[in-house]
Amino acid sequence: MMNLTTAEENYLKAIYHLSEEGKKSVSTNDVAAEMNTKPASVSDMLRKLGEKEVIQYRKYYGVHITEEGKRRALQTIRKHRLWEVFLVEKLNFAWDEVHEVAEELEHIQSPLLIQRLDAFLNFPKFDPHGDPIPDEYGDVRSRPRIPLNEMEVDQSGQIVAVKDSSAAFLRYLDKVGAYIGARIKVLDKVEFDGSLEILVDQKKTLFMSKDVGSNILVLQS
Repeated sequence: MMNLTTAEENYLKAIYHLSEEGKKSVSTNDVAAEMNTKPASVSDMLRKLGEKEVIQYRKYYGVHITEEGKRRALQTIRKHRLWEVFLVEKLNFAWDEVHEVAEELEHIQSPLLIQRLDAFLNFPKFDPHGDPIPDEYGDVRSRPRIPLNEMEVDQSGQIVAVKDSSAAFLRYLDKVGAYIGARIKVLDKVEFDGSLEILVDQKKTLFMSKDVGSNILVLQS
């Protein structure tokens, strides 16, 4: 199996996420935006990934991830999310502190280490942000969930994930008391701007913007 560099794994992971968003073909500009770099610097990396047969790339025709590419991307994502669980559960990191550390740890090339880490953590299915952790075969356990702002008044559910995992957003959720696992009920939706009044755990009322609600994912009950 041909090894990928850290940079190549990061690009492949970005291409996988873009492909999962439903894009039939991922453009160079899409990749550049995801990686926060210039399109001109992306082309050389795409050529290298094409040579390693984890993507198919033709200039001006976009990028298609191969089955081998998906497998390798899911391995990296699996490691990243397992390390996030470890950092939060075992080292007492806050959920807004783990992403950058996990970005470094995800590139460790030791399948045995990851197998033992998974077992040590008792085979978690979701990371601290509610994202599913692929198993060692690349299978991902999904669950139906909708953005909070799409719920109707009097509907109830449980917060199971966040779309925005930036440190600033996670600190905001900590501040207002909205966390993964919280039971919520929509008390009101303002017609003018889509802002929400939410009851959390049957005891605390929160007011949040439509934008915040769109980044909170709920399993309806």
